[in-house]
Amino acid sequence: MFKVGDLAVYPAQGVGVIEAIENKEVMGKKQPFYIMKIMGNGMKIMIPTTSAKAVGLREVILEKEIPRVYEILRNKDVTIDKQTWNKRYREYLEKIKTGSVFEIASVLRDLFILKSDKNLSFGERKMMDTAKNLLVKEISVATNKREDKVEQDLQTIFTVQ
Repeated sequence: MFKVGDLAVYPAQGVGVIEAIENKEVMGKKQPFYIMKIMGNGMKIMIPTTSAKAVGLREVILEKEIPRVYEILRNKDVTIDKQTWNKRYREYLEKIKTGSVFEIASVLRDLFILKSDKNLSFGERKMMDTAKNLLVKEISVATNKREDKVEQDLQTIFTVQ
């Protein structure tokens, strides 16, 4: 259960603030909703409190879990599936939709590795940016670091071979 003012992560959208908890009538039935404002783009999302867990709303990663994210990013000993870009794109999209910071990290890592071998499609480049932005925002909030500093840390991971 979140309270007004809490930070939370909504899958594929990123970190947001619970601005209110309001009762809304939907299909003749009143129910409580979290009103969440996404920090990255200002978008507002209404999430039924009863299904918040089911849609993947979760707390921001704990600072002690961040080394695991960095470990995933550093692990270059992975095999990237050489399937068609659109099939790969769908798989990566599903991982991002889980909302798991660890899955997002694996998508970013895989796309970065793939980028070193060949040109990414427009969709893959866009997805790489999305994954990076989601990670930067959440790590920044979790560590109280500026986003540009977190982005620098990620860049260092990918430039060190």
